[in-house]
Amino acid sequence: MAGTRSGTGRVTGTVAVLCALAGLVAGDAASADIVSTKSRSRLFSSQTSVLDQRASQQYNSSVRLQPPKVVTPTKWGATGGDDGATPKYRGGYNGPFAVMARVAAQKHGVPEDLFLRLVHQESRFNPGARSHKGAIGLAQLMPATAAALGVDPDDPRQNLEGGARYLKAQYRKFGSWRLALAAYNAGPAAVEKHNGVPPYRETKNYVKVIWGS
Repeated sequence: MAGTRSGTGRVTGTVAVLCALAGLVAGDAASADIVSTKSRSRLFSSQTSVLDQRASQQYNSSVRLQPPKVVTPTKWGATGGDDGATPKYRGGYNGPFAVMARVAAQKHGVPEDLFLRLVHQESRFNPGARSHKGAIGLAQLMPATAAALGVDPDDPRQNLEGGARYLKAQYRKFGSWRLALAAYNAGPAAVEKHNGVPPYRETKNYVKVIWGS
């Protein structure tokens, strides 16, 4: 009986040792899983941070790489003397010829208010206006200018088309609406000769009334 009890004890002890070892192994495995999970979490956070930094850098780079606004200088200065926005048209006439003038201005890339102010100053929106120098119609086109533009100065719509085209041509030449107005009134040769707004009283007043300075 003693031998049997001794054998049973050894078996029981062995089982206990095995159970203990199994527990240790399970504990180590659980600890390893925890460590592995933490490692993966740290790796994910690290990778996310890197991606965020790269995205931020790419955004900043894209902003920095945007081309700056280009101002083309002319011999009259970077803006040719234009200062501020085009003054608003505040004339009393807003009938069909004003609508035609707006359409012509939009078509040829002229500020609407500027062209309306020009037509108001030139003819007070009178399609039958004639100047002592021979200028005709709403935009007061000289016959030679109208012929060069290929428009009928006695047709209100064509007259306005010609005026808007001619004003835009002067703007392209001088890079300034002030100087374009001066050229419209006195001719481009006078603007070139005086390297700016000619010192003629009529022209200086014309530019001041329409442009404001």
